[in-house]
Amino acid sequence: KYRTPICVFLVSLAVTVCAVWLVALCGVCGWCQRKLGKRNKPGVETADTPDSARGRGEKKAIKGNKPANSPKGHPPDADGHSSVTDLANSLTGDMVMLSPGSEDDDGEGPVSEKLGRIQFSIGYSFQNTTLTVKVLKGQDLPAKDFSGTSDPFVKIYLLPDKKHKLETKVKRKNLNPHWNETFLFEGFPYEKVRERTLYLQVLDYDRFSRNDPIGEVSIPLNKVELGQLKTFWKELKPCSDGSGRRGDLLVSLCYNPTANTITVNIIKARHLKAMDIGGTSDPYVKVWLMHKDKRVEKKKTPVIKRCLNPVFNESFPFDVPAHVLRETTIIITVMDKDRLSRNDVIGKIYLSWKSGPAEVKHWKDMLARPRTNVAQWHSLKA
Repeated sequence: KYRTPICVFLVSLAVTVCAVWLVALCGVCGWCQRKLGKRNKPGVETADTPDSARGRGEKKAIKGNKPANSPKGHPPDADGHSSVTDLANSLTGDMVMLSPGSEDDDGEGPVSEKLGRIQFSIGYSFQNTTLTVKVLKGQDLPAKDFSGTSDPFVKIYLLPDKKHKLETKVKRKNLNPHWNETFLFEGFPYEKVRERTLYLQVLDYDRFSRNDPIGEVSIPLNKVELGQLKTFWKELKPCSDGSGRRGDLLVSLCYNPTANTITVNIIKARHLKAMDIGGTSDPYVKVWLMHKDKRVEKKKTPVIKRCLNPVFNESFPFDVPAHVLRETTIIITVMDKDRLSRNDVIGKIYLSWKSGPAEVKHWKDMLARPRTNVAQWHSLKA
């Protein structure tokens, strides 16, 4: 009689106990999950929410202080500065790029070093069938020697004949030479003269090695009125046969007056002259610190095998007290490594306050911008 109410009561009690047990169990699991998550991954946001992803991106940019001009493919270091390998490809915030031609130039164009100019006269005597060429003077010639000057002379040709040439005297240590020499090409009929091109090549005389070309001027004689002696001023151009081109080197200088140091960064070279039979070179760079024509310290880069456009990215600090700055010269020599014979000199740069115009400009810009890497392209010289 009382069995049915008792069964209903027991079933209800069992259901209630099960429900309470399930709720408690779910609550404990959730609490454990939260605790374990906090213990193992502190501060981690949910990865699959757009807002949290955007927040992490902003946080990373602020922490890294990522520079706006970092090159693509080259992430910055932890302190926000570009790595050393970026030096050859871009300019970091503390580097100034200059060029010999213009302070506003980005420095990536061709090196526009001025080669000076030459004054000469041309005339023809119909009576004597003689062509007269007077080499008068040069002006603002570049320095080719370590002493900051040159020993210029002029070769005269009537192209296409290269076998017969005439030469002026050498003017020692003079960037504005006066030759005032007259040369006669006798026995030339006027019709033959008009088929020729007057070619003047200015060179720097070197007693112990090959003469270094400075520049050239050519003028077709069929474009000149030869009846009277006429005088011309012509800007010198780089030698068309390539004899004057040895390549360019990108160098940065940094002067620290507090530490009394000059840091020379050999960054990269371009269009180096091929010195090997295979049409290439194995270049490396030597850097000499000179004081009053005496060698003080030498450093050099590794050799880059078979490359005419090598990237070096080598930095060399030198101790240079302020009182010897005016007597200091930095000689940078690009060499070609040869295993079987003596290493060849590809070209040199002389950096000081008394070198050529481009070199002096770089030196002065370095002193005017202390603690700043001042970069500039330089043409290599013999």
